[in-house]
Amino acid sequence: MASSVVRWVTGKQFVGTDSGKHSIVLSTGDEGVGMKPSELVLVGLSACTAVDVVEILAKKRLTLTGLEILASGEQDAAPPWAYRKIHLLYRLSGPDLTAEAVEKAIELSESKYCSVAATLRGVAEITTSFEIVPAL
Repeated sequence: MASSVVRWVTGKQFVGTDSGKHSIVLSTGDEGVGMKPSELVLVGLSACTAVDVVEILAKKRLTLTGLEILASGEQDAAPPWAYRKIHLLYRLSGPDLTAEAVEKAIELSESKYCSVAATLRGVAEITTSFEIVPAL
């Protein structure tokens, strides 16, 4: 079972620690220290799908030399400010990447493997696009 703990530090700052004892500083963003929890959702989605895409492309024996995912989200204007639309732009580089292989890897991640996407699906519309670039 997954687990975590969040501890209050001071003001609006917190430290979240996962079951592997890895930590991240969180805040509302007003204090200039820490990540906003709502934006951590975007980071979590991006990281979850990144792991899948890297693994899928490796299984296809395609060389990946760079990957970044730019996430943007539209939230409701009123509390609790739920995300309704999230877009992930994948930027990948590698000498033998093909559009078909990248598209399939992203689709498999979103529809089959990424637990964060599965959790958000039905609440937020998740869309994707990608670019294969010379180098990152």
